[in-house]
Amino acid sequence: MAVHREHIRIGGCDIKITRPDKVLFPQDGITKRDLIDYYRRIAPRMLPHLRNRPLALERYPSGIQSPGFFQKATPFYFPDWIETVTIKRKTGGTVRQVVCNNAATLVYLANQACITPHVWLSRGDQLERPDQLVFDLDPSTDSFEPVKATAQALKHLLNELGLPAYVKTTGARGLHVAVPLKQTETFPSVRAFAVGLAEIAVRQAPEQRTLEQRKERRCGRVFIDTNRNAYAQTVAPLYSVRPRRGAPLSAPLGWDELGRTELRPESVTIRNVFERLDKTGDPWKNFWQQRASLKRARQKLEKLSGAG
Repeated sequence: MAVHREHIRIGGCDIKITRPDKVLFPQDGITKRDLIDYYRRIAPRMLPHLRNRPLALERYPSGIQSPGFFQKATPFYFPDWIETVTIKRKTGGTVRQVVCNNAATLVYLANQACITPHVWLSRGDQLERPDQLVFDLDPSTDSFEPVKATAQALKHLLNELGLPAYVKTTGARGLHVAVPLKQTETFPSVRAFAVGLAEIAVRQAPEQRTLEQRKERRCGRVFIDTNRNAYAQTVAPLYSVRPRRGAPLSAPLGWDELGRTELRPESVTIRNVFERLDKTGDPWKNFWQQRASLKRARQKLEKLSGAG
């Protein structure tokens, strides 16, 4: 049987699209062509959140109804124009990982059935120094209200510390609260700061929030996960598609949207995001212009912790 192929030329790069009619989301009829078209169109908004970062590729060659896999090492058959960065492994040795700095790379990865290109919280020039801090809010029940309340509590605390706060859906069950940072601190110091702030948020509502790692001990509470703030850990970046029914996105939210009862973590999908952007714009458009230092915020955090 002949393999159906198409060709796309983006930024001087020729990309062979194989099996464009392959259905990747069976319950929704979303094909590889649909995924490629989405990533090509969203690239101008998404690339600032990918640029110069090592990627871990979450791929589903047979569609999301079949097991997928994570791929960190760059395959030998990737074209020479795909940029990479060499990473030191904690266990020794190195691995060469993809970096996505242009729309052609994003489209090429989509053609490889990469549904979600997960990113590091640091860039290739300073891998040990993150430029964002992330709280990953993971619910223990199907109720989304405690997750939204926890996000709002974190925003209030960050405001007290003089830090900018942004919120987005994960595209799965929870929310991410993120703070853009200047690249002046290491992962251990950023994570220690995140843990300290999370401890205060938990003390404010211990019946609703927890730092308990083990799921069986969370007792229905929202887990404030700070583990992403570590070397080689990744998150689903803004506008990335998630391998779930409906092709939901990790989508930017305005803080006022958390007050809407109809808001769900899977509300924004590849089928409605552009209409949404036309109506509301991008709440994260100034994210990288707001990068902050934790120096003064850490002093304020120590006072808050002592008061608690």
